[in-house]
Amino acid sequence: MKVEFWNARDADDYQRWASVQASMPSRPVFAHPSLVAQLAGPDEQPMAAYAQVGTAVVLYPFLLRPVPVRPAAGRLPQQVAGSLSYDITSPYGYGGAFTSGQLSPAEAAEFWRQFDEFCAARGVVSEFTRLSLFPDERLAHPGDITTPLVNVVVDLTLTEDELWRQFEHKVRKNVAKARRSGVTVETDPTGRHLDAFLSIYESTMDRRAAAASYYFPRSFFERIIRAMPGQFMFFHSWLDGRIVSTELVLASTDTLFSFLGGTDEAAFPFRPNDLLKFEVCRWGQATGRRRFVLGGGRHRDDGIFRYKRSFAPDGLVPFEVCTRVHDPQTYAHLVAAHQAEGRRRDPQWRPDPGFFPAYRCPLPAATGDEALADDRPLSGAVQSG
Repeated sequence: MKVEFWNARDADDYQRWASVQASMPSRPVFAHPSLVAQLAGPDEQPMAAYAQVGTAVVLYPFLLRPVPVRPAAGRLPQQVAGSLSYDITSPYGYGGAFTSGQLSPAEAAEFWRQFDEFCAARGVVSEFTRLSLFPDERLAHPGDITTPLVNVVVDLTLTEDELWRQFEHKVRKNVAKARRSGVTVETDPTGRHLDAFLSIYESTMDRRAAAASYYFPRSFFERIIRAMPGQFMFFHSWLDGRIVSTELVLASTDTLFSFLGGTDEAAFPFRPNDLLKFEVCRWGQATGRRRFVLGGGRHRDDGIFRYKRSFAPDGLVPFEVCTRVHDPQTYAHLVAAHQAEGRRRDPQWRPDPGFFPAYRCPLPAATGDEALADDRPLSGAVQSG
């Protein structure tokens, strides 16, 4: 076995990567090189580890990120302060080492051995991966596995009548109300209503006071439309001649994923999003999908999670993440320097114990000229929760 490492910003690597992803029976949408590249920040490298053993394939997409050293890190040992370190995270969504076919335990161990060699050679300090919800689609990941949240998955193998009966009463009531109000739902495979989608999506993010990372430029969606035909679909709810609720759904062979969307606040009383999600389910059934992943909330049992759960009260699936420290010494030094900087800014500050990697935990705000120079967040910081 030889593990290859590809960068989606290299034209040849992109073509090889896209060919492998398209040839996998599951066509895992979160392993598409265009999506991974689009989700990478300007300083992040959109990469994948690939191996094939017989007919079995492993494709592990990840982002390779430089680890900035803050001024407080000047006290680090020379071998740490004088070198550029990196860490790894999965792109927004679901990740891990996607597989088709079976690897033996020895073959799986060899894949991870070569992956760890790559990490050592590139100075990777730590690794954070949001894992696919379905273990049969991924290679078991070494490291510490935790379950910070639960996600909601709708079973599309049910009949339409069974699907309808599994919805909570309020969903059935809301779907009926939307229909009585004249709401209709349209599929949009070409993004011809992208302007309306962007307007509603961005106003929804504003209403939720979303982080800057949830605001994507128009080019992000245009690239998906251009590079990923057959692996996305826009759904739009219409009322009185205009779009009032909208959603971008990503598609693997068997699975649909609720990705990004929103609803016009003025249309809330007409429940257009309940009808939209029901129509996504019906479309998924008609196209042979087996499940529709609604996702979860930002926190356990928050309002967003409860809304999603109302569509599939029995479809709760653990959302797992994997954390690994590849270079314990450098990790410890970076954490110590980061925490020292936090205490310097605010002696009462305490880091979030659930944040990984700990050296990317948000710091207290700096003030004055210092804020301009040193209060930029570490790019793409991720929290295990």
